[in-house]
Order: sequence, then C-alpha cells, then structure tokens
Amino acid sequence: MTSETSPRRLLLLRHAKAEHPDLIPDIQRPLSLVGRKQSSRVGAAVAADDLVPDLVLCSSSVRTRQTWDLVRSSLGADPDVRYLDDLYYAGSSALVELVRAVPADVRTVLVVGHEPTMSQAAVLLAGPDSDPATLERVRVGVPTASWSLLEVAGWDTLASGTAALRRLAVLG
Repeated sequence: MTSETSPRRLLLLRHAKAEHPDLIPDIQRPLSLVGRKQSSRVGAAVAADDLVPDLVLCSSSVRTRQTWDLVRSSLGADPDVRYLDDLYYAGSSALVELVRAVPADVRTVLVVGHEPTMSQAAVLLAGPDSDPATLERVRVGVPTASWSLLEVAGWDTLASGTAALRRLAVLG
C-alpha cells in the first residue's frame, strides 16, 4: 500500500485530569498534578505505538494546552500545532468539519479536546469496520487522558460512518 492510499490516522485525545477551582471560568481550569503525570505518559505511549502526529488541533482551553505541552515533551517530536477556539466549543459535527479541512498530505492528526465531544465524534465517525468492543466502550464516554484511534480513507471524505475505530487507549 502506498502512502497515497494508506489510511490516515485520527487520534481523539481527551485532555488530562483538571482542577475544579472555584471562581475560575471553565476555559481557564488548569491540569491537576494527576493530569500532569497522565499527559507525560500519553506522549510516551503515543510515541511507543508509532502514532506521532504530523498535525495537532488543540482546543484553546488552559487544560488542553497544558495537556498538549506535556504530551509533546515526552513525544520526541514537535509537530505543527493549531490552537482553536472553535474546538473548545465544538460538538462532534463541528469537530469533523475541522478535521475535514486538514491538508491531504497530513498522515496523522491528533485532536486534543473535551468530553463529551471526543467520544461522540468517535461514535459518529465509526463505520462498519470498527472494533465492536471499542465502539461499545466509547459510547459510554472516555476517561481523561485517553485517546481513540480511527483510520480514515482521507480527510476531505470524512463523514458519519466513514472511519474504522480501531481502539481506545486508556492509561491505568
């Protein structure tokens, strides 16, 4: 299979565990100590699984930015990153539209976002070639610092039911 016909990989990462301080707007919530440790482990796991992204689409919230910064520090790579206000507010359909705009030459995209959008987008995109057990698990939501791996034919053709949900990685 050539690189032109090989599937693209989409990783949907829920941000790591965040604090819940009083009197701070949701978008400004920082990661907790647990979340910081989770994020570093995510980067190492993504690199070990040979899933290093070419492009990162990251919500503009403090906790997603912090998650990405710590993932990147243990990833061993420095891919292009775009911080998007739209991702903070996005539902699953809006997230799909953002990914559809990714250039065709990008092989692997990592989206760092929020629940329930991360799990709902994975369910929305999951087609008939998806792993049934993974799909059932993702339907009930995903924990912090976990990511779904989907394979897609191309970014511009991404739509409901067009991806293969391969697995959900949850760090214990």
